[in-house]
Amino acid sequence: MEIKQAEFIISAVKREQYPKDQLPEIAFVGRSNVGKSSIINALTNRKKLVKVSGTPGKTRLINFFLINDNSYFVDLPGYGYAKISKEQKKDWGKIIETYLKNRNPLKKVVLLLDCRRIPNEDDILMYNWIKHYGYNCMIISTKSDKLNRSELSKSENTIRKTLKLQENEKISFYSSLKKAGTEELLDKIFSEVI
Repeated sequence: MEIKQAEFIISAVKREQYPKDQLPEIAFVGRSNVGKSSIINALTNRKKLVKVSGTPGKTRLINFFLINDNSYFVDLPGYGYAKISKEQKKDWGKIIETYLKNRNPLKKVVLLLDCRRIPNEDDILMYNWIKHYGYNCMIISTKSDKLNRSELSKSENTIRKTLKLQENEKISFYSSLKKAGTEELLDKIFSEVI
């Protein structure tokens, strides 16, 4: 799989603002500093498609990116950033939940986890939420260039135990910096979608 075209379409808060063309959607979700913008930029081979911020918790809207004129990458707001108020956290939760509820074009949710961190309560909640709504969930562990092989193996075991993954649920490791295995990862992301 290769992405030849990627363009920003709209930032949305309300359901009425979402694209109406019913093209399949793949949503990316994760903690505020997990590298969501970086991975979308790496996968689309565009340096500035998604703004990468030095301040975690910057994405407060749902951003839709049209991919190859036949599907969307959907960048959901990052969660779990400590320096925001409880009120803001509630708002973000509502924005994400509104999107996840009954969104017919949504075919897959990619849960991003930092391979150097143990999944926290927010990650577990998000994973359970995705499963609760019946979406196909794919787990990508980011920043894999920061660990060696044995550390990555430990990281995989930790993620599996913490999220209570089934044996058939796979974890993909990826480095937005190195970009190794991008095509294979895209094949996995788009499988059963288009």
